[in-house]
Amino acid sequence: MDRLITLEGLVCAPVLLPLLAAGVKLAIGGRLRRVQSFISLGTLCVTLAVSVVLLVAADARGPLVTDLGGWPEPIAICLVADRLSTLVLVVSQAVTLCVMVYSVADAYDRQEHDAPMAIFHPAFLVMVAGVSNAFLSGDLFNLFVAFELLLSGSYVLLTFGGTESRIRAGATYTLMALVSSMLFLIALAVTYAAAGTLSLAQLAVRFGGLPDQVKLLVELTLLLAFAIKAAIFPMQAWLPDSYPTAPAPVTAVFAGLLTKVGVYSIIRLEALLFPGGPVASLLMWVALATMLVGVLGAVAQTDMKRMLSFTLVSHIGYMVFGVALSTVAGLAGAVFYVVHHITVQTGLFLVAGMVERRAGTTSVNQLGGLMKATPLIAVLFFVPAMNLSGIPPMSGFLGKLMLVQAGLASGGWPAVTLVAGGLLTSLLTLYAVAKTWAKAFWRAPRGERIGTVVESEEATGEEPTVTTAKLPVALPLSVIALVALGLAFTVLAGPLSALTLRAAGELMAREPYISAVLGEVP
Repeated sequence: MDRLITLEGLVCAPVLLPLLAAGVKLAIGGRLRRVQSFISLGTLCVTLAVSVVLLVAADARGPLVTDLGGWPEPIAICLVADRLSTLVLVVSQAVTLCVMVYSVADAYDRQEHDAPMAIFHPAFLVMVAGVSNAFLSGDLFNLFVAFELLLSGSYVLLTFGGTESRIRAGATYTLMALVSSMLFLIALAVTYAAAGTLSLAQLAVRFGGLPDQVKLLVELTLLLAFAIKAAIFPMQAWLPDSYPTAPAPVTAVFAGLLTKVGVYSIIRLEALLFPGGPVASLLMWVALATMLVGVLGAVAQTDMKRMLSFTLVSHIGYMVFGVALSTVAGLAGAVFYVVHHITVQTGLFLVAGMVERRAGTTSVNQLGGLMKATPLIAVLFFVPAMNLSGIPPMSGFLGKLMLVQAGLASGGWPAVTLVAGGLLTSLLTLYAVAKTWAKAFWRAPRGERIGTVVESEEATGEEPTVTTAKLPVALPLSVIALVALGLAFTVLAGPLSALTLRAAGELMAREPYISAVLGEVP
């Protein structure tokens, strides 16, 4: 019993520890720079270890619940650690740790001034706390608070450095965030008016007695708010213009995590509150449009970061695909793909940052010869790019295979159409990343090319951008860790897919979650 209480007490640690560390770092200010880095890395290591413990405990014992302040549900701030939340929490903590290692090494190598980094570290930790709070939140209002917490940190990170392009991108991102937050507040008001509570467990019970029209209104208002945050069609236009201008570590963690918080919220919403509702068919077409619009935008790009931003949008569609099927297999495929995509997409954006450090640009028209100049970076881009494209037997292929099998098993021409759209998106993703890799890494440096290509490029008056500057060792090591984690999902595909199936089964059953929070016997 004491051990169980201890485990339940750990549920709040991934939220509170980063916040406490951020407060300490703000108190330190620009002093003790090495201590600042030690606090950040140490905090993330501890939260990662705690998250692993929570995942093992939640898988073995069922959902762990803590009510902050000692108040009963639904008055208390309720945090719930079940299989889904702890799985994505572990992956997110691992990714943010790698990004922080990259950030610290990058800052030391550039000899950044203390004041900017004194702002960067607390903002990063506040954002991490917000992400953790969103994954663990047991009620909608606390989820809103989590979104605002992570957004408050992301505003600072996105405009870090204060350049004109970053301020412009930050303004776009801020406007989008304010609109989505306003819609979320409206959705909370509608939900509370309909059900008299914002506790997810209580909502799951009370929605059963509400008229179908009221439930549909609540579902659509919540989905609209989450769809903006997840960059789902037709609310995806803000993302490609917001992410590429930020520093590489910021762009990487944004691409890997922030949109996944929106996707996670949709998974939780649809599985717990509206299983098999009428909106599922609409989500199928939204998923298809998200995949195709995103990947067609990726194919048209000539900048590495913008190409990756558009592929990010397209692959959100795969996750919505699994949710729309409203089956255990479909949800399992969506969860597997979320875990895979967090790792792979973050790694690719960090590689793009290293390319920019070495070559001074991420425009593929100005790059070339990087395979010879930087073979390690070329490999670190190639492996996760093939993983993202779904090349067998990597985890990207396995996640898509789970979704395709779930779609075909579901039957019906909308599901089959979505499967076909997913396969086409995968092929176009392969084309987009292969084109980028071939131009940036494989082809000869610009000064060695012949024919019309050289003539057109020489007409611009631009010089070759390949350099021989060395990168600090920790930069490629952090990316290697992410690439290895993505490949580990392939090696451990059996246990991981079994865990996602258990998580999806627990979500669809709903009783384990409800009874753990409300103390009722299912």
